[in-house]
Amino acid sequence: MSFEIGDAVPPFTLSDTKGVEHTLPADPADAPQATVVIVMCNHCPFVQAWNPRVAKVAEEYAPRGVRFLSINSNDATRFPADSFDRMVQFARDQSWPMPYLHDPEQDVARALDAQVTPHIFILDADHTLVWTGAPDDDPGDDSEEANAGWLREALDSVTAGCRPAVEQRPLRGCSVKWLR
Repeated sequence: MSFEIGDAVPPFTLSDTKGVEHTLPADPADAPQATVVIVMCNHCPFVQAWNPRVAKVAEEYAPRGVRFLSINSNDATRFPADSFDRMVQFARDQSWPMPYLHDPEQDVARALDAQVTPHIFILDADHTLVWTGAPDDDPGDDSEEANAGWLREALDSVTAGCRPAVEQRPLRGCSVKWLR
């Protein structure tokens, strides 16, 4: 299956680390201006490097009408660091500013055609994919200038009612750990 720019998000409902269910597409009456879906995990060094920048983006853009959902789809049997219990611990220890959803059957990751962790998808108000990629070009850069610039640029366009100038950025990260 392929999920490409211009496609409507495949419907899903997943529970987060607090047991709250989250559904996409959202109820049209409650639809945010944009939704950011991040397929991630706990153990990937790319995710760990980018997490502070992504969390800051979530804190800054949520008040501007952007919904953020992070999803862990990794096989926790082979990768115990990605277990649900460790997700709960991560969300608590990191004061994670967005729901952290569990996709144990990997249905959502497959529907989104997630390739790596992190793999970011931006949906517009109509729940159509308008951007995908990595937060920026260098997960190892911890300077002040490293601020998830690609993600911010795309969100600035979407929240202004425009399509991002660049719809897809290169992916970097760990492979999604698929069930065997």
